[in-house]
Amino acid sequence: VQLVESGGGLVQPGGSLRLSCAASGFTFSRYVMSWYRQAPGKERELVAAIPSAGGSPKYVDSVKGRFTISRDNAKNTVYLQMNSLKPEDTAVYSCNALYRDGSWSVYWGQGTQVTVSS
Repeated sequence: VQLVESGGGLVQPGGSLRLSCAASGFTFSRYVMSWYRQAPGKERELVAAIPSAGGSPKYVDSVKGRFTISRDNAKNTVYLQMNSLKPEDTAVYSCNALYRDGSWSVYWGQGTQVTVSS
C-alpha cells in the first residue's frame, strides 16, 4: 500500500497550489479520502474529506471557499486545490485513506510541506 503526495512548495500569500496524492495497493474507489495538515507545535487537523461515492465533500471552516478536494477513481488519485493561501495554511499536508468493513483500514502518506510566505 502506498500514498504518495506531491505538489507542495513555497508560495506567496494569495497564491495557489494543487496537491496530489497517488494511491496504490488497495481498492481506492472504496475509500474515503482526506487531507490532513499539521503545523509546527500544533495538533494535526482534518482539512477536507471526500466520500468514496456520492455525497458532498467536507471542509474545516478555515478553508471553506478557498480549498477544493476532488478525486479521480480512474487514476487512483485525490487532489487538493488550494487558492488564496494564507501564512496560517503553512503545514505538512498528508493524505489519508479510510475504509470500514467490519474492521477499519487506514493508510497515510508521508506528507508534503506547504509554506506560505512572502
